[in-house]
Amino acid sequence: MKTLIEAFNRDGFIVLEDVIDPAHCDILCEKMLADIDAILKRPDVPFNFNKGNLQQAPPPFAPYLFRDVLFNESIIAFTKALLGDGVKNNFYSGNTALQGEHFQPVHPDVAQLWPKMTHPSPTFGIVINVPVVDMGPENGATQLWPGTHHDMTYWQGDGSARVTDEHLATWRAKRPPIQPTVKRGSVVLRDIRLWHAGMPNRTAQPRPMIAMIHWCGWFADWDGIEIPERSCSFFENKALHTNLKVVPDDQFDHIKHGGAYDVDLPPAAPPPTPSDSAKGETKA
Repeated sequence: MKTLIEAFNRDGFIVLEDVIDPAHCDILCEKMLADIDAILKRPDVPFNFNKGNLQQAPPPFAPYLFRDVLFNESIIAFTKALLGDGVKNNFYSGNTALQGEHFQPVHPDVAQLWPKMTHPSPTFGIVINVPVVDMGPENGATQLWPGTHHDMTYWQGDGSARVTDEHLATWRAKRPPIQPTVKRGSVVLRDIRLWHAGMPNRTAQPRPMIAMIHWCGWFADWDGIEIPERSCSFFENKALHTNLKVVPDDQFDHIKHGGAYDVDLPPAAPPPTPSDSAKGETKA
């Protein structure tokens, strides 16, 4: 664990290999691929920066809920080691790279929390990416910029997280970006501040990938993960708290989950700050 933490603190990401049953990945992949046409028929298609990157959540109901995905012991042990006992999951979605020459702008999902910092804060959020197919440069593996979670150029109040060409050139000279090859059943854990970008999928097959976010205990709860009422018992897990927004079964439609996203738009919520209401209490 010490070596993993040192690597994560240095680079801003690690890969945990062979921690999820590939058969579970296959089930999720089959369902996510089958859902693409229905999502593309929405009047408000949830593209993520461009029309090659589709915001797509896996169904949060049986038979598509797996404990080695949402409550994986190896993942939780690592995020707790960095974030503390109050760690919580507040996000269960994903994105699918469609065929084409589509590039996302390089960006952090959340920039530094405060302006004019002279030293970076410890990690406060960790993104868990679960590729449900083998992922590499040919089918749009996410480009990662090692070490940029410590860059203090951008903060959350700026209203835009696009990294300028000038700043990219400076970092490229120091530590160029990479596109890791990750097989299904393995996961990528990255600091939420790390600069990254969705890359072209040059194959004919869409590339689905699931995303979760583990936050430290004081981080704002926001809305939580929307689930149907029938899935509540699955999320009753003492190992990891999950912020939930429960919807009656007859009103839930996972195809309608998520909206189009572009970091040039105003933030959906104000920058998070510690508060008495964000200490990890159960939300349902």
